[in-house]
Amino acid sequence: MDVIGAGCRSRLPELLQSLRASGVAMITDRNVAPRWAPEVVGQVQSLGFACPVLELAPGEESKSPTGLAQALDFLEQQRLDRASVVLALGGGTVGDLAGFASSIWLRGVRVVQIPTTLLAMIDSAVGGKTAINSAHSKNSIGTFWQPSLVLSDLDFLSSLPEEEYLAAYGEVVKYAVAMDQELARQLDQEVNRLRARDGGLLTLLIARCVGLKAGVVGADEQDRGARAILNYGHTIGHAIEAASGYSAVHGRAVAMGMRGAVRLAWRSGLCEEGLIQAQDRLLEAYSLPGPLPRVDPGQVLAGLSRDKKSSAGRIGWVLPVRLGHALVGQEVEERHLAPVLEEILA
Repeated sequence: MDVIGAGCRSRLPELLQSLRASGVAMITDRNVAPRWAPEVVGQVQSLGFACPVLELAPGEESKSPTGLAQALDFLEQQRLDRASVVLALGGGTVGDLAGFASSIWLRGVRVVQIPTTLLAMIDSAVGGKTAINSAHSKNSIGTFWQPSLVLSDLDFLSSLPEEEYLAAYGEVVKYAVAMDQELARQLDQEVNRLRARDGGLLTLLIARCVGLKAGVVGADEQDRGARAILNYGHTIGHAIEAASGYSAVHGRAVAMGMRGAVRLAWRSGLCEEGLIQAQDRLLEAYSLPGPLPRVDPGQVLAGLSRDKKSSAGRIGWVLPVRLGHALVGQEVEERHLAPVLEEILA
């Protein structure tokens, strides 16, 4: 179930009651906790639950085997049973880690995602992918574990820094270019209102992105085929993140990855050159790719081979053919890779 809208966190007690939880614990991070955890904990306590809280270090460093061990130790200390519920209050890092820990503790306890960032609301909190990073690749250790509830309250976005808010549009533009021409039109026409965080328009935008992802996930939950469309921009984007030591912001890395993917599509004869300009303009309207740490194109090139979608050493690329439509499982001639990476990372 997905609940979206300003103030919808007030519905948490009734929604938890419908889940018939035997216990509740929360995983969050130290940036989110001071602002939002006391209110959410109070709502849970109104039902008679203690709601202990684990505060993780913010950022990708927590999405590690060490962070996972910390989360599992917390769940064990709280003696959660299989009828319990874990609340994941935070952005993508918290959601991915809490979801993964929930999926393997006692072979699976329920998780409620309460995303506090736009990126998590439109993408990472939805679809059931949970993961941590390995030493060399992004999200390579994980499970599929669907949340029992996703509660996306727009009020959380009021405290989101501007750079982090705009970075989320890397994923929004991904949906538009790969899947939804009408969304691309809306992003182009409503730049000012969306950048100003217009609540009514944001609610519709989040619902649209969630609907697009839910449709794909419903057809391919285990990511064996059609779900690869959601990987548009991520092959290069994840390699950039790994080459930066995971200091690169995900949405910005994905935006850079899309810039590379459309250029590969053009060099491969799959799209007109005008699609490059159209996508670049759409990204630039939301200040994307924006600031990214400098990375070595050679390291990024080497990192492409570790893409989760590769098979027998070959990458199945997601490449756009026109605005709103992309193809999955495409092969790219190796001679195109280095020039494109040099171009976009210059």
